[in-house]
Amino acid sequence: MSTQNPIIMVIEDEDLLLQAITKKLSLNGITVISCSNGDQAILYLENHTQLPDAIWLDYYLKDMNGLEFMSKLKEKSQWKHLPVFVVSNSASHDKVNRMLAIGAKKYLLKAEYRLDDIIKMMKTFIIESKI
Repeated sequence: MSTQNPIIMVIEDEDLLLQAITKKLSLNGITVISCSNGDQAILYLENHTQLPDAIWLDYYLKDMNGLEFMSKLKEKSQWKHLPVFVVSNSASHDKVNRMLAIGAKKYLLKAEYRLDDIIKMMKTFIIESKI
């Protein structure tokens, strides 16, 4: 895992948005693992030894929500410390607090941030966590 070329897993079930995020991350020198649902992401983690440096998680997926995904991450000791950034269209105070309490690093509303800002935030976090 290099700070020059971080790996981010993106879990987003809207295909066009997943493609846009993947393209933007790639243009920023980031290796992307694209997943269109939570089960696909878990399957990837189970079958690959190299883990992502961070996870970009949409809260509402077709097969599970963010809390369910975070619970699955916490079941495996090697995944427990993967930094998760929730990027969602909705955020009640309770939902945000529950996600942060279970281990999410940030909870970001899509409408409040530009794609570039989220990418910069994640890259900075990854670089700082390696120091």
